[in-house]
Amino acid sequence: MFNHTAKRMYYTLQQARKVILISHKNPDGDTLGSVTALMHLLETINIPHIGFCVTPIEDKFLYLPYVDKITNDPKIWQDTNIDVVITCDGGDLDYLGIRTHIEGMKQTHTLLNIDHHQTNKKFGGINLVVPTAASTTEIIYGIFEANTLLIEQHVATSLLTGLITDTDNFTNGATTASSLAIASKLIHLGGNIALIQDRFIHDKTLDVLKVWGTVLGRLVKDEELDLVYTYLTLNDLKQCDVAEAETDGLANFLNNLGEGKAEMILKQIDTHTFKGSFRTTNDNVNVAKWALSMGGGGHKKASGFSVEAKTPEDAIKQILNKLSYIILNENNY
Repeated sequence: MFNHTAKRMYYTLQQARKVILISHKNPDGDTLGSVTALMHLLETINIPHIGFCVTPIEDKFLYLPYVDKITNDPKIWQDTNIDVVITCDGGDLDYLGIRTHIEGMKQTHTLLNIDHHQTNKKFGGINLVVPTAASTTEIIYGIFEANTLLIEQHVATSLLTGLITDTDNFTNGATTASSLAIASKLIHLGGNIALIQDRFIHDKTLDVLKVWGTVLGRLVKDEELDLVYTYLTLNDLKQCDVAEAETDGLANFLNNLGEGKAEMILKQIDTHTFKGSFRTTNDNVNVAKWALSMGGGGHKKASGFSVEAKTPEDAIKQILNKLSYIILNENNY
């Protein structure tokens, strides 16, 4: 079934007039690694294409090939030659930030949806959603394999970027025998693991670690829910002159805790919004269900959501009340 869909997607790309490739908002290594690998593929078969992300891309991703062809200019959606839209690593059109653009397209088009999130809403005309994959780049690797396509050195680096960032350097619960085997093949093909690790694993400054210390100092355990949680505010970032994206590793770091069946970190995005992340290493806990109940989504062991609140205390109260109801029902089932 996978090979059939992968071949169908490749055929669709071969017949396209012009393709627009979509990274999700606040892009990470997986969505950008996927998009840039597919950009290379389209370049080799001479299909016109452009990348789109509704928010800017951080400088640390500039080593990826073709990343300079990803724009946040909404005017590109006016191009009526676009007849294929391909989304990478996004569970729904709102998370991708393109619902309005898609609904505003007047020309006939095909929407290809490639993702590894359990909560993906299968919104594409063709869907290749594999929740057991460690990353979306693992699925892209499968598309190259199914169609016997050459994976060149810089493409191997793009695909390896998604695997390393989504598994937190092969340390979190998403890591599988398959992801390790694919990573090994990508390194053999020239994937630059040292470069990727320097950008994402060994990149912590003194100011970033000070913020981490503040957040870790706030760790609290809710004994009833067996949940460990903490939070990060805009003021924390301002005091240390640190960007929110530089704290991305915190959620996965909490997986090192030996207490609690799950962990949560809240990050303040603006004066009325907090972004939450759940993590667990417990096989009997499905944090994707928790996030889904709050309008988010993700994987069984790693998921995200957002909540509207003016203070972290208000946000935490909302979340714990919701979780109390969910967990109580789970225990009674």
